Amino acid sequence: MCRNITTLRGLAPPATTAEIEAAARQYVRKVSGVQKTSAATEAAFEQAVALVADATADLLTALPARRTPPRQDPPLRRRAAAATAA
Repeated sequence: MCRNITTLRGLAPPATTAEIEAAARQYVRKVSGVQKTSAATEAAFEQAVALVADATADLLTALPARRTPPRQDPPLRRRAAAATAA
């Protein structure tokens, strides 16, 4: 369903709060169909992002370590690496 959400489990160093929130935001956008919030949708949207981010952080903490790292870094890490290289 959400092909654009990158795997966060098994990253070295572990996923940051910003990476978890970005994944939660992408998930909520996809599920809700809301790409840009309005006054009518912003509160519910942000509450959902916070809940999903908290659940994701709990999940990542509870799962055992992966044997192999994910295939690619999350978008925030790729952007930071590109900015550093430039």
